[in-house]
Amino acid sequence: MHDYHFPKVTELAIPFFVAAILLELWMVRTRRAQGSFETRDTLTSLMMGTGNVVAGLLLGAVSYAILMWFWQFRLVDLGASWWVLLIAFLIDDMRYYFYHRIAHRVRWVWAEHVNHHSSQHYNLSTALRQSWTGLFTGMLVLQIPLVLLGFHPAVILFVFGFNLVWQFWIHTEAIDKMPRWFEFIFNTPSHHRVHHATNARYLDANYAGTLIIWDRMFGTFVPEEQADKPRYGIVKNLGTFNPLRVAFHEYVGIWKDVTQPGLSFGQRLRYVFMPPGWSHDGSRDTTESLKAGYVRRNPGEAGKPGLPAAEPSSGGVAPAE
Repeated sequence: MHDYHFPKVTELAIPFFVAAILLELWMVRTRRAQGSFETRDTLTSLMMGTGNVVAGLLLGAVSYAILMWFWQFRLVDLGASWWVLLIAFLIDDMRYYFYHRIAHRVRWVWAEHVNHHSSQHYNLSTALRQSWTGLFTGMLVLQIPLVLLGFHPAVILFVFGFNLVWQFWIHTEAIDKMPRWFEFIFNTPSHHRVHHATNARYLDANYAGTLIIWDRMFGTFVPEEQADKPRYGIVKNLGTFNPLRVAFHEYVGIWKDVTQPGLSFGQRLRYVFMPPGWSHDGSRDTTESLKAGYVRRNPGEAGKPGLPAAEPSSGGVAPAE
């Protein structure tokens, strides 16, 4: 049996992360580049990133052990040649796309992912605002098929490191657009600004990790519009820089919803697994109702990328995350 030892890509990239954040901060403060920093917001992002590293050190071995248990049932051992690493990267990048899409459409997974969207600023430090509770969502299940196909867990973790490093540099307003061919294939700052925006047309779009082709293939791509500048954060912003609240606020919200009196078991379950904003009485807004409301107020926008062609028959009234 192979015993693979790959370098830890994200750890090797830490000096680059720090240097890039400092450079962007200097460029923004000296008006050499577009963007915004807020000291408390940046510190919160750094604390969230530190917590993510600590959680990885404490729980990463658990995830790896689970994948290694499934490794005994693999169909083949594909090894670790360059073409295996390339194929593993491409398949895992698609796996990430579906994880990311689920994270925005299933509230239980959104609860661990929402903290990454909680900043109202968009700069390189925002990339470090990561989850502390990823293991508990169960999304590890999406990596199991790769193991069964013959990709060693160490190979999967190695190639995913490149995905994470790629996603760092796209969290910026300092870069406008890349060349057209590049924008067509890869996830870029422009595409990812759309993903982080709360504008109606941009909600639940551009889930890509490295390759934007997955969004183009599966119908979730929305281009950035110069006339509709992205507004960042979540639909109902937190109004706090407390990292504990940032990390756990959605779990608290789920608990409050699930334990409210007078609900059926099915309604309580839906508060956990339906999309964010779902409510048993329709009193909150979902992505769909927010988009429909925008089109209702701006009928000339109907049918444009990210927006419905016609108003759905139902919608909510009060914004929610």
